[in-house]
Amino acid sequence: MDTKGLGSGPIADVTRLAGGTQNLIFRFRRLDRDYVLRRPSLAPRPRAGETMMREARVLAALAGSKVPHPALVAKCEDDSILGTAFYLMEPVTGFNAVNGMPEPHRSSPALRRRMGLALVEGAAALAHIDYAAAGLEGFGRPENFLERQVSRWRDQLDSYTRQTGWPGPQSLQDVGSLSDYLATNIPPGYRPGILHGDYQLANVMYRYDSPELAAIVDWELSTIGDPLLDLAWIVATWRGYDPELPVLQVEPWDGFPTADELIRHYADHSLRDMTCINWYVALACFKLGIILEGTHARACAGKAARETGDRLHEAAVSLMQRGLIWSKRPVWQ
Repeated sequence: MDTKGLGSGPIADVTRLAGGTQNLIFRFRRLDRDYVLRRPSLAPRPRAGETMMREARVLAALAGSKVPHPALVAKCEDDSILGTAFYLMEPVTGFNAVNGMPEPHRSSPALRRRMGLALVEGAAALAHIDYAAAGLEGFGRPENFLERQVSRWRDQLDSYTRQTGWPGPQSLQDVGSLSDYLATNIPPGYRPGILHGDYQLANVMYRYDSPELAAIVDWELSTIGDPLLDLAWIVATWRGYDPELPVLQVEPWDGFPTADELIRHYADHSLRDMTCINWYVALACFKLGIILEGTHARACAGKAARETGDRLHEAAVSLMQRGLIWSKRPVWQ
């Protein structure tokens, strides 16, 4: 911080913030300014430092855009400082709806409806950015992005067989049918853009004084791909239609838009072709279900809490069911 002219004197008022299990986030003050530091865990995964720098690169690219995000202050690739790469960002004042709904949002269905629409508008704003002009050329592999998805995630699912005690892919009852549908109905083309990769209510913060987004957070899965998958991710994790998911619960829920209203609102804020949105939602269900099943597989092998693993397995089964339902819906118009 000294070499970058970021204040002087000691670090003070250090507070650890909530924000996932794979990274550590701290707020602190130096001189007369507050900062937030984000870094990998103390036992980081392979290439965790590289992931930090990718996050910082995205935040830098979003500067000056209409996408609400934490402003990047500085990044550090030198792992001799903290033992890993890290970056500093501006603090964001806001709340995460999954962790609890404050007033006046808690008492207002109208505010909650607007919260859902604002969530979609954030995804549409991100999809609108020209990633090359924003400096993100080479950030991902957009060529054949959609064609790679099914085999990539099916291989991921098959890799769980290395976990002793896991009952196998057949425990996700509809995964085979869903996989076949996705593989044989790949959309004929798409326009690449910035993909958040885990865009849902748990990864945004809302303003306390309005139903608008304060910031989109947790950019560790971001890449260059098909932004419609971010919209599909919202729908895949949305409440209000069966089967319900035992995760990402927000209370109270009345007032939030329906999944179909979210899709319509996105279409009103985007020029992207929505014809194949059912396929994207099915893919989001497939991909997220396989990700969650990984924790269940580790729990079966005694490497994660069994209660958590069982709950996420239940969610994975429901997601496969949701995906199959969306695969059979009429073409969106």
